[in-house]
Amino acid sequence: MTTGYENITYELKEGHARLTLNRPQALNAIDPLLLEELGDAVRAAQADDNVAVLILTGAGERAFCAGMDLRAFQGRAAAATPAESRAKRRGYRHPLAAMTKPVIAAVNGLAYGGGLELALLCDIVIAAEHATFAAAEVSRGLIPGNGATQRLPRKIGITCALEMLLTGLPVDARKALRIGLVNDVVAAGEVLAAAEKAAAAIAANGPMAVRMAKEAALRGMEMPLDKGLELESDLLSLVQGSADAKEGVRAFLEKRKPNWAGK
Repeated sequence: MTTGYENITYELKEGHARLTLNRPQALNAIDPLLLEELGDAVRAAQADDNVAVLILTGAGERAFCAGMDLRAFQGRAAAATPAESRAKRRGYRHPLAAMTKPVIAAVNGLAYGGGLELALLCDIVIAAEHATFAAAEVSRGLIPGNGATQRLPRKIGITCALEMLLTGLPVDARKALRIGLVNDVVAAGEVLAAAEKAAAAIAANGPMAVRMAKEAALRGMEMPLDKGLELESDLLSLVQGSADAKEGVRAFLEKRKPNWAGK
């Protein structure tokens, strides 16, 4: 376990890392320190060649993340003018958005506001059966500020996204599965095991191929189909010439597990 964090824990596992939001007394709400530590841990996972996948979860049984800690951020927001606030946020990119490795959310409870936005930044979302999701900002007279107005429609479609964004009402795990917000729903005690199973399946594959597949899919969503297909072709050309691609073919022909080099 990496030490020195107060509001998160960061643990290295077999082929993956687990980042846990660790403010259960505040439903794992995001305060400035947690946000700083989250960014540090995400960058550590990105830089570590032994980490193939990052699993993000919350401490306790009640919450994945209740969103921004309004008390902690209230003073900062009140002191800034709209122009100052806009200038500060322009160009900001959440650390998870820059992660080229796969990220799995193990949602072990409510994911509201900024917690929903964290889940949207993950590539695979596995939810406990008691988990709930809400874009709750409008109930506080606010709107999302870390991408939900853009990522949610792309994830679940504009109809369901507008329902969540405009009502602020929670969506239970079964509806979240039905509308495509999550990949799977499991019993409360099985959510981490399910996330680790998915992480193991990913980690067994060629690291470079996994990164390129993620890049092709995410970047391609913002392109017309013909441009997306060009991107896929370009990335495939890079992968085909890699040591991992050659090793993957050899291992298949020799009926053994591949020994990936990550390049």
